[in-house]
Amino acid sequence: MRHQSQQCRRADGHYYNNLGFLNTSTDAEDSDFTYELFSVIIHKGGCYGGHYHVYIKDIDELGLWEPPEEDCKPKTQKKIKEEVKELPEQKLQEDDPLSIITAIIAQESSKSVLLDQLGQKLMNKTGSSWSKRFRKHYGPIGKFLQSHNDVFILISNGTRVALKSNSLSPVADAPAPSEQTVNSDLHSEANQKPKPKIEQGSHWFDLNDSTVTSIRESDIEKQFQGKESAYMLFYRKTQLHRPSDALNNPQYKVPSQLIQMAQDENRRLQQMREVFEAANNTVELHLHLAPFYKMVNGVLQPVSREPSGSINLSFDRRKTVGDLRITIYHMQELWEGDMALTVARSLPAGLHLYNTLTDDSVSLYSAGICTNTDLFVWNGKQVCGAAVQSGAEWEPVLLTVVRPFLGEDVEQEGQNGVKCQNNSAGSEKVGPALQREARGFAGGATLGEVREALGEPSESLLCQENRRGRGGGQGAGEGGGASGWRVFPPDDMQRTLKELSLKDGDALLVLEPDSFDSSVFTRNGDVVTVTTPSDCRWLQVEFQPQINGDEEEQRKKVKVPATGNMLLCEVKQRAIEELQLQEQPSGVQLCLRQVDCSGKLLPPVFEELSVRDAGVRLMTTLTLCPGNAPKESQLFLHFTVGSAPSTGMKMDIIVEKTCTVKECLKAMLDAVGLNGTSWHLRRVDWCEEVGEPLMDEDASLSELNISHGETLVVTEGLLPPKGFLKLPVWLYMDLRCVEPDCNPTENSPAEQQMDRAETTDGSCAQSIFISGGKMAELRNIGRVEISDDATLEDLKTQVLTLPALQDVCVPVASFLRVWWMEGGRLTRILRGQQVTLRKLKLTSGTDLCVQGLMKEEDLGPKQVLLNLKMGVPGERSYYPSEELVWDASHDSSPRSLRASLAAHYGLSPDSLLLAKHQPEKHVWEEIFNWTQQVSRKKKKKKAESLLGPPFHIRDGDVIGIKNRLIDSNKDFITAEDQQGQQRLKEQAEQCRKGEQAAASNGGGKTKSRKLEMPLSISVGVFR
Repeated sequence: MRHQSQQCRRADGHYYNNLGFLNTSTDAEDSDFTYELFSVIIHKGGCYGGHYHVYIKDIDELGLWEPPEEDCKPKTQKKIKEEVKELPEQKLQEDDPLSIITAIIAQESSKSVLLDQLGQKLMNKTGSSWSKRFRKHYGPIGKFLQSHNDVFILISNGTRVALKSNSLSPVADAPAPSEQTVNSDLHSEANQKPKPKIEQGSHWFDLNDSTVTSIRESDIEKQFQGKESAYMLFYRKTQLHRPSDALNNPQYKVPSQLIQMAQDENRRLQQMREVFEAANNTVELHLHLAPFYKMVNGVLQPVSREPSGSINLSFDRRKTVGDLRITIYHMQELWEGDMALTVARSLPAGLHLYNTLTDDSVSLYSAGICTNTDLFVWNGKQVCGAAVQSGAEWEPVLLTVVRPFLGEDVEQEGQNGVKCQNNSAGSEKVGPALQREARGFAGGATLGEVREALGEPSESLLCQENRRGRGGGQGAGEGGGASGWRVFPPDDMQRTLKELSLKDGDALLVLEPDSFDSSVFTRNGDVVTVTTPSDCRWLQVEFQPQINGDEEEQRKKVKVPATGNMLLCEVKQRAIEELQLQEQPSGVQLCLRQVDCSGKLLPPVFEELSVRDAGVRLMTTLTLCPGNAPKESQLFLHFTVGSAPSTGMKMDIIVEKTCTVKECLKAMLDAVGLNGTSWHLRRVDWCEEVGEPLMDEDASLSELNISHGETLVVTEGLLPPKGFLKLPVWLYMDLRCVEPDCNPTENSPAEQQMDRAETTDGSCAQSIFISGGKMAELRNIGRVEISDDATLEDLKTQVLTLPALQDVCVPVASFLRVWWMEGGRLTRILRGQQVTLRKLKLTSGTDLCVQGLMKEEDLGPKQVLLNLKMGVPGERSYYPSEELVWDASHDSSPRSLRASLAAHYGLSPDSLLLAKHQPEKHVWEEIFNWTQQVSRKKKKKKAESLLGPPFHIRDGDVIGIKNRLIDSNKDFITAEDQQGQQRLKEQAEQCRKGEQAAASNGGGKTKSRKLEMPLSISVGVFR
């Protein structure tokens, strides 16, 4: 097209040479210079990137050409559909949100709309959002839908909204009458109008990757302008004629071995495709058989607890509902009559049904069936003679039915506030006042029907637990405590549970009129108060002496009458009298202690306080133990000496809250017979390990928020000054220098001296690991104490003073590299010789690793140390790794890294393949150039950075390099990586088998737990 002075275009679309008209030859001779267009390569995008596709003329008529889809649609159909859509819009009332939302849902093909898309559709229709137009008068859109539950209904687990009159079948609803008329007219026109004939001859196709579509010649003219335009044109002489044998023959002049190879490859590809599609389209279905279920209060409940009525079935979702029905018929040979398949869901109250699969010709995928879907198999009418209600408005609710229980036998009540199981299944007693029982009811049932199902007379009252005091029901056993309940008015008896917003777990108190004759229940208007009865006001005291012998025989128990206002010292005195413990040796003090759910003794209670003020619940057990009882102004503390509480023996001490840390430490040392000043106190963290020290020795325990029953550790050593850090130091040793055939000249003199210094003492070796693709060893050489105001250079100087490095000669501190360690791995290099440790964010206990260098090093903030591994040509291995400092301060893109590596090896950047090694997964992640999304606001292309996602290049990362000029193997994985991946697969398979075995041993009752991973949490101190 560039040589326009030499070519002209004819009206028939052909091109001829301009010089041809100078000749006196005939038209036949002129045809030698005529060419026709047969292919166009098209580029879509810009100069920095894009996509190519091609238009090709089918010269040999090998393809099956069909008219494009838009040509097949009659124009009348489009026009009539637009008119049908405009009809309801004319009838909409702009200020009525009910009619607008109803019209939006009615126009959808599925007759339902996603909740998160409803607001956008409303804005498209009205031109303004819900918040600006309707929120002030109608509230949030979700509340508006709930208030009109007679019109709208939430389906698909509350994610979609539909009209209540519409069917919940997954199959698309029948079209509206107007649409039916239009469709019938269109079909009649289509039947009367003959189909367009396909023109004979060569046609054009668009090849866009794996998609091939038919196009017309007129579409080619549109590709010579805009962002998607022609890139290269291909012409052929018009005199060239293909042989007749080539027409419609794709195997023309193709060697037989190539045809056989292609056929074998196609068969193999087809087999792989079938295997992949079978695995990708297989869904796990849970079938629930109706004979194993019964109707209880409108809820489907299993007949027995054994999972015999549930069957797991693997099925191809590409098959139809009829195929699934036939498969279930074959599985259930004894099934008689019709079979209906209904989508179900297991809820806390029981199994609930939703939509029934009625069209047998629809595939499971089109019906919305996915993996782990529950299907209920029944006759579609009744279960055990009872009708079944389906749909979202009938979703069952699991309520906790609370009834009065005023039995006199309280000896069998659970201790420590533990609820006792009643003889009836699912029932439990909350003290002798209330008895709770979990019952499921249909969400569409009225409150009056629930009362009838409970067998209560019409005079009985139903009460709802006060939501502000939801724990009041369980706290009915507390001394002097009470719980409030709201009485449902008579009008609510005709409302359903869904309309009353009752949810799973809500409590429902059932009271008969004569219940108010007792002192337990009192009514004031529409509020019922449940008061603890007198026979619940007691505490059980257990004496546990510390003597040898059978512990069970030595224990003594007694019940002491108590109230919430009774002092605990009076409770202890009465217990001592009734247990006849006055004859205990003189000087032996006793105290009352609570016991937690694991049987561990809690700190002694403050006996000066009342039962209620001390937080002790009535009808629980207190243990009478040897020891002094603390006062309200004192603290009861546990402490150990020199070790964590989990390894050492705990001791107890009582100190004043106002005493200082120094006074508390002296009291603990006196209690264990130690003296001296080289001791300090430390806290215990949440995992029972020694934590942070108490730095301020002059502060009181209350100022440091030391709580009652806390554990402290007496640690040997002086308390470091404020701002000082204790840093464990490790030495990096390259194990290659330990091998017999190692060349000592490969390492620096400092490294060789460090290796010799450390190999004389093998006791400090801690761990061996792989770093940078080479074997290395870390040896613990001690710890340093240094101020956080010191610089990194000061830290290196102080590290060289450690006894293990006294014989090491390092010219200056820059010959030493310091790594930050996390989890036994080298993570990053500390930079900046004059930067303080506080700015480097070092804290006490941070592990550091030092490494001797051959030359000075002073890395900048954006300079990254990489370990390079060049691939051996033709092998799945690499040459020994070497270090490279990559300067990413100006450019951190893959292009910059490729240029640095090319300069390092003396190769062309285009000949290098790069990949980053991930040792945890034993995989290589190939590094390539990519284009990030352009911001619409800034209209500026974001910079590509390897320091950010998805590669996150850091210090010590291993970069694999392949030279494409001499190495045809583009796979970076090695035999060691394959072995590591196999080990990971075996570990995952063992975990999966262990979970399956645990589930089978538990009879399917235990839920499989997810894979647990170690989690390190850094919690800041906000004091």
